[in-house]
Amino acid sequence: MPVKTVLVIDDEPLARSIVLEYLQQYPQLQVAQECSDGFEGVKAIMQHKPDLIFLDVQMPKINGFEMLELVDHAPAVIFTTAFDEYALKAFETHAVDYLLKPFSKERFNKAIDKFLENQPKKQEQTTALLETAASSPAQHDRIVVKTGTKIKVIPVQDVIYLEAADDYVNIHTAGGAFLKNKTMSFFEQILDPALFTRVHRSYIVRVEQITRIDPYEKETHVLILKSGAKIPVSKAGYAKLKQVLGI
Repeated sequence: MPVKTVLVIDDEPLARSIVLEYLQQYPQLQVAQECSDGFEGVKAIMQHKPDLIFLDVQMPKINGFEMLELVDHAPAVIFTTAFDEYALKAFETHAVDYLLKPFSKERFNKAIDKFLENQPKKQEQTTALLETAASSPAQHDRIVVKTGTKIKVIPVQDVIYLEAADDYVNIHTAGGAFLKNKTMSFFEQILDPALFTRVHRSYIVRVEQITRIDPYEKETHVLILKSGAKIPVSKAGYAKLKQVLGI
């Protein structure tokens, strides 16, 4: 069997050491690196392009789901965490398996068996995993983006408006604009509708940033934001906006 590359990403040294110990009986699985946080994990995935990662959910800086949003290469994932509330989410996101700490060697072996048996399905599983990883509750309060080799965490309260940009969404803040490889529909679903309104197919606006609504043409309007930005409002968007503003 060809050798498979593995990463172990967990902020707990003891947890990493247990995984490494249990992996010793699998010579076909070669550990390329162990990482103590999500920032290191993103860089390691980009460098090694692993076949499998053991990933903790709760980590400093960015969590496991946020980390997965930032990678282009889609590895198979076995989640390892002490928080069983994430179990359902892990399976919903098509992970290979979910190991609840502390896990036994027997339970670990079952997870490895599932990985080795399901290699033909890997691409399907990992694509679905990356599509849905961002929907965990923690991501509703912040947006994690990658700019070159740097990772930036944007609190949702810092977002002024979002703008469609081909296959990306441009997130506008007072500190600049940042591209995120998501859809407008995704953000429309996860952002608080009392705070953000989709006023146009290409724009979602933070309601408190609006200073004025001016009529335009053919039953459309233009929003003037505190930043001075002018945002087009469609007929349907205006109806939503009136409902949110109570006008």
